[in-house]
Amino acid sequence: MSTGRALAIIATVAATAMGCARISPQQEADMGLNYSRQINAQLPIVRDPESNGFMTRLGDSLAVLVDDQQRNWRFSIVDDPAINAFAVPGGYIYINKGLILRAQTLSQLAGVVGHEIAHVTQRHSVQQMEKGQRVGIGATLACIAKPSFCQNGGGDLLNLGANAIMAKFSRGDEEEADRFGVKYTLRAGLDPRGMPEMFEIMLAERDRQGGGGSAGFLASHPMEEDRIAATRRAIAALPAGSLDGVTRDTPAFQAFKARLRSLPQTPRPAGAR
Repeated sequence: MSTGRALAIIATVAATAMGCARISPQQEADMGLNYSRQINAQLPIVRDPESNGFMTRLGDSLAVLVDDQQRNWRFSIVDDPAINAFAVPGGYIYINKGLILRAQTLSQLAGVVGHEIAHVTQRHSVQQMEKGQRVGIGATLACIAKPSFCQNGGGDLLNLGANAIMAKFSRGDEEEADRFGVKYTLRAGLDPRGMPEMFEIMLAERDRQGGGGSAGFLASHPMEEDRIAATRRAIAALPAGSLDGVTRDTPAFQAFKARLRSLPQTPRPAGAR
């Protein structure tokens, strides 16, 4: 997505959000639908029914158990080799093909999906909008949609206030998304230990490539080793027997990965910049 296009989308979403102090569930849904349409018109979304069916079943297995607003959840695969994932208010979750292929087990992918679902159910982006910080709203959405935009400065708009907004998002909201992500995966019968395992895979690849391969996710979800350790401690502190019978991996997940690898590259949408 081009910088100019990203800013245009941000302006539209921010203008919609600023109409009232509190964003209602319907406004959140409308905003998310509008934003997702813009994203789908710019990014190469995998259209393979079998792959999308697996992604939807996995996402729904977590979301339907934890969403008290009955959002219209949508789980999409972006045909991009970079390790990245992001959530749009209203229940739209985007997972890059590169992240899926790096996951070694179903539980590792589920941990990331649960983390992103938690950003939506805990209304992290929406709460930033409700605070009425127009620059912060634009910065948050820009960094979620295109992390390199923030890494490279993003122009005068982001420089006005992005650092403070994103810093709070990283320290508070990311840790909360970790905690709820653990709960969500466990509630779905999946092994929550996959979440810190996947985060460690990302950090290892970041270090190996000097910030390249995993920069997308880690740029919009800043992470330190102590956060991973905290997640592991929270899992270790679960009541005895909590992890009995949880699912770590399935043949279906490995078949899903193999199918993704075999698919031809998805072309970018006509008119995408």
